[in-house]
Amino acid sequence: MTSSNSRETVAALVDALRHDPFYVAITREFNDNEVRRREALARYFEYSMSEGGRIGRLVVWPDPSVGAAIWLLPVEEATAGAMEARKLAFLLEALGSAGLESYRRILDFMKPRASAAVGEEAWYLSIVGVAPRAQGQGIGARLIEPTLAEADRAGVDCYLETFDGRNPRFYERLGFSTVGTHLEPITGAPYSIMRRLPQAHGHRDQEVEAQRHETGTQSE
Repeated sequence: MTSSNSRETVAALVDALRHDPFYVAITREFNDNEVRRREALARYFEYSMSEGGRIGRLVVWPDPSVGAAIWLLPVEEATAGAMEARKLAFLLEALGSAGLESYRRILDFMKPRASAAVGEEAWYLSIVGVAPRAQGQGIGARLIEPTLAEADRAGVDCYLETFDGRNPRFYERLGFSTVGTHLEPITGAPYSIMRRLPQAHGHRDQEVEAQRHETGTQSE
């Protein structure tokens, strides 16, 4: 695995996630121009990859055109405000005022619900995407597993939020459990909050081995 912030990886994330209700909502300013919408998403994912590299974990597949996983880790409260201000300024430029407003309203809904379900020290799986041509090969799990193993060693919880109803089963195989399901009003779509408690190494190794022997389709 490498952590190169490449255009190829950004393109893979756009292809994988452009129909997700969250990304549709924050790019609705460009609904009549798919080229512009893809450009806005590309800028968003490029920023997110940089953010993961700085304050979290960025895991990119060896072929960077396949996909990546982006994690955010807790930061000191003293720096969180300045970081958020910089991000909102970027989002205004990249997504326009309507996109920024959608982003802020969605997060205003989701954040308190995540805080009620997950501890503040948990590691957050912010984005994982695999190019459509490479899905169904177990790549999504293998992008996530290195950081899960690191979280296990550190003894910390992990969590994620997903709007895709196919994803919970995939994440359950990695040790996550659904701790809340809500209807988000801006997207008009339901989403699930999933949490994973740290696991002992022996149990985790057995699960990974079992996953690699499975056949069938995975959501990634």
